Amino acid sequence: MLGNLGNIGGLIKSAKEMQSNIAKLQAELATRRYEGDAGGGMVRAIVDGKGSMVDVRIDPKAADDVELLEDLVKAAVGAAITKSQEAMQSEMASFTGGLNVPGLSDLLGGMGKPS
Repeated sequence: MLGNLGNIGGLIKSAKEMQSNIAKLQAELATRRYEGDAGGGMVRAIVDGKGSMVDVRIDPKAADDVELLEDLVKAAVGAAITKSQEAMQSEMASFTGGLNVPGLSDLLGGMGKPS
């Protein structure tokens, strides 16, 4: 019976270490930046490692056609978010040793999930 308590203690310790590592990863991700562009660089979008918009740059020449500009902004933001998600998936794979851990992407703010 005491052997089982030791195993539970080890599991709790491992869970606390994982929680601490997740918190560190979340803080690190918030500082990372991923850029996507569209229209040959006429529109550039920058998101952080959690997929939140940080900045958008628009070449004034792109403002001549509003519908095109809207499409370029969506494409640039989508590209930046995709880069952010791919980086998160890579981080999660290295974090878990390639194992699929259900709920881990939720703990990391939902990143790493395919859109």
